[in-house]
Amino acid sequence: MSKGTPALIGWLGLASAALVLVVASAAVLFTPRDSADNGHWFGMVWRSLLRTLDPGTMGDDTGTGPFLALMLVATIGGIFIVSSLIGVITTGLEAKITELRKGRSRIVEHGHTVLLGWSEQVFTVVTELVEANQSKRRSCVAILANRDKVEMEDAIRERVGDLGRTRIVCRTGDPLKVADVELVSPGTARSIMIVTPETDDADTRVIKVLLSLGSRTWEQGRPHVVAAVHDSANLPAARLAGDGSAHVIDADDVAIRLIVQSHRQSGLSQVCTDLLDFAGHEFYMRREPDLAGLTVGEALSAYDLGVPTGLRRRDGTVLLNPPMDTVIGADDEIIVLAEDDLLIRLRQGPPPPVRESVITTATAREPAPERTLMLGWNHRAPKIIELLDEFLASGSALVVAAPREDPTGVLRPRDNLKLDFVRAEPTDRPSLESLDVGSFQHVIVLSEEGLDHEHADARTLVTLLHLRDMEDALGDPFAIVSEIHDDANREIAQVTKADDFVVSEKLISLMLTQLSENRHLYDVFVDLLDPAGSEIYLKPACDYLAPGEQADFATLIEAARRRGEVALGYRLSELFHEPPGYGVVLNPDKTAPLTLSAGDRVIVLAEN
Repeated sequence: MSKGTPALIGWLGLASAALVLVVASAAVLFTPRDSADNGHWFGMVWRSLLRTLDPGTMGDDTGTGPFLALMLVATIGGIFIVSSLIGVITTGLEAKITELRKGRSRIVEHGHTVLLGWSEQVFTVVTELVEANQSKRRSCVAILANRDKVEMEDAIRERVGDLGRTRIVCRTGDPLKVADVELVSPGTARSIMIVTPETDDADTRVIKVLLSLGSRTWEQGRPHVVAAVHDSANLPAARLAGDGSAHVIDADDVAIRLIVQSHRQSGLSQVCTDLLDFAGHEFYMRREPDLAGLTVGEALSAYDLGVPTGLRRRDGTVLLNPPMDTVIGADDEIIVLAEDDLLIRLRQGPPPPVRESVITTATAREPAPERTLMLGWNHRAPKIIELLDEFLASGSALVVAAPREDPTGVLRPRDNLKLDFVRAEPTDRPSLESLDVGSFQHVIVLSEEGLDHEHADARTLVTLLHLRDMEDALGDPFAIVSEIHDDANREIAQVTKADDFVVSEKLISLMLTQLSENRHLYDVFVDLLDPAGSEIYLKPACDYLAPGEQADFATLIEAARRRGEVALGYRLSELFHEPPGYGVVLNPDKTAPLTLSAGDRVIVLAEN
């Protein structure tokens, strides 16, 4: 019994077989006439077996006294021995089922996506993977976390809903332990994503998991590994732990750049969300032999569906918005913006005619000094101030208002930015009114540090409501960019009509999911976020098309091409605050009528 259920089943099975054989043999020896009437020895073995399995079978027995006594022995033995065997088997099966429900068995999958860890990020990632796998016949996502398997499955069913063709497999284990990681079969996975845990030492745990994966021997080649750290200081260590083959994102840096860029051009956060969301438009890489020898500028009009945005050379170099006279090589992959890779289609006939009469010439604008108000303070603020100093014109001013001692005194002097600090409570109306917010062109609302996400977002919403009321009274003099933790709170915050919301956690989750599906997109996103390359801009529509004049997207693409830019879409001002798109339209029909007003924006890839 100490050897467990399998040994117990074996011994009880032998005892049951011995009981049947002994009774049958005794019947042949001591009651030969009765055994002859029941098929001799083999017949007696069968009858003895039936009596051990079902005591009621004995009720119809007839024969001599010794024969009936032997059948009674078989029946009583069956009650004790065979019934014990059946009970042990049942208990063993229940124990095995319970063990399986605990998620401690190794999965048998190939080409699946592995998520290591658990946080709110899981729900966004799984939702995106389900959407990405809609066109696939079969797909699997395996999750390993230090949580109950059934709880994880129930939470995913509740938060994600319909999983389509994607199968979710959960296993209970510690991602820091090599033996536990083996439960999700990482060696046969297509990609591995390290989920950022919701703990104070999140980056440390991510680095440990990277080290754990690095110590493993990969027999079939190492799958693609993606992760994110939230402290820029930990990025070198994380990339070293990833052994150069893992793609580690600096989540803080991405969020900071988005806040600063959105401060300069509202709507950028929504454009990035649409580009990273599998339910919207994404970047795809594909070879087009028919376009070899053409220039990038000529390729812009070569697609019926899809917008070419750059090239990926044979050596892996990514060129976003290269010079329009760049020649496409036979081995180059074209980076195409499309709703789905199945919807990318080359044009068969001539390109649609360009409406020359509506194309306008942009007037050069000299950068002018600006005044910016930053409400709140967190660990991202110093880097935001540093980037603002790089982007804003000389003579610009930044006023930081936060309910704390002056944290700006330790910052070095800025070249273009005059920095001041005012102690104020952003959620208090009199404090906000004392700041003379009407004198600022831009307002940045940062999430308070040291609070849980719900509490921090609640304070941000109160601040936005005060600002909105003050803005209405002043006549809409400033633009508001806010940092939000939970995407669900963004819909609530729409009542404030802030110009843009940066939901950094969701954007990082979307970016990691994109990279898990296509590792080569890493260089694309790095280029987009690098100020030295081409970035996404939302520029006045009147710089490209005459306001109020009917045109089409093909004409808009040509107007941008003449400026050395790639038009990705536009944003309608009348829909700025209307979910779910907030006025953003990417990759529209190239020949459908299009009329833009002076307040609309054109979304382009440009150097500046």
